[in-house]
Amino acid sequence: MKLTRAFFIACLFVIVCTPLFTYSAAEEIEMLLAAESVTYAQAARFVLEAADARITSNPEEAFFYAVQHNLLPGNVSSADPARLDKISFLLMRSFEVKGGIFFSMFKSPHYAYRELVYNSVIQGRHDPSMLVSGEKLIFYVNRLYSMQEGTLAEIRRRERRLAAEAAARERREALVAEIAIILVEQAMADTTVEATDEGVTITLSNINFQPDSWELPNAELVKLQEIGRVLENILNVRLLIAGHTTRIGTDDYLLMLSTNRAQSVADYLVSLGACSASNIRIVGYGADRLLIEGTSPAALAANRRVEIIILED
Repeated sequence: MKLTRAFFIACLFVIVCTPLFTYSAAEEIEMLLAAESVTYAQAARFVLEAADARITSNPEEAFFYAVQHNLLPGNVSSADPARLDKISFLLMRSFEVKGGIFFSMFKSPHYAYRELVYNSVIQGRHDPSMLVSGEKLIFYVNRLYSMQEGTLAEIRRRERRLAAEAAARERREALVAEIAIILVEQAMADTTVEATDEGVTITLSNINFQPDSWELPNAELVKLQEIGRVLENILNVRLLIAGHTTRIGTDDYLLMLSTNRAQSVADYLVSLGACSASNIRIVGYGADRLLIEGTSPAALAANRRVEIIILED
């Protein structure tokens, strides 16, 4: 790495690491860049500051802290030139990098060095016993700092996703409760509501369509009028309307029949002003999603149904 690149990396590091060192950050960077090999005391002070430990501005005190807290092996002296494997150990422990199974088991400089090579913090072929220059130390710290920031960003993205999912569940549950009250108040038989992964599903079962017909019976029109009043209050509501049949008939016929019956429900909701036609998707499942197998009255009533699914944005 050229000196100018190292200095640029160092400057980035200085900007993000606060508070500044007791003596100026620029002076410390210049001292490190000039060092063909850093001491363990210098390395401990710089790495601990980078890892946000903020122990002390004194290299000797930083070294003592690192040894006492097992961030450096106990068989080194503060003024000794720092070896790559032991600096790897200091970096892994200070930045709380968990590492793989061998580092987790043995917590040794050798496996710390191998972990940093594996994670491309240490790049190229190196001898773990080689001495570490100030320029290399700055580079390793910068790489670990970037990795740590990437991990934090991923955690924040996951937290935002979980928060959004929780908020969506709350919205679905609140809407389910609202619709359930209406179903009870209006004594709407054969109509249920539940929260699903897709959204809120209102199921109209036991729909007594005439044979080979998709004309809605009057009783279902009354139900849809009440459901329409709920949908009118949802801004830009999007619906998936799914038709289902019993297993009486050919697959092609049942697919056509279920699709047309779902379309009838969609058309009526649009005529009520409950939803825009462009915000409704129609699907017919025929008998592919039976709730109850068989031809008993209960099975026929459960399977002959239309589902109105209020989709999440």
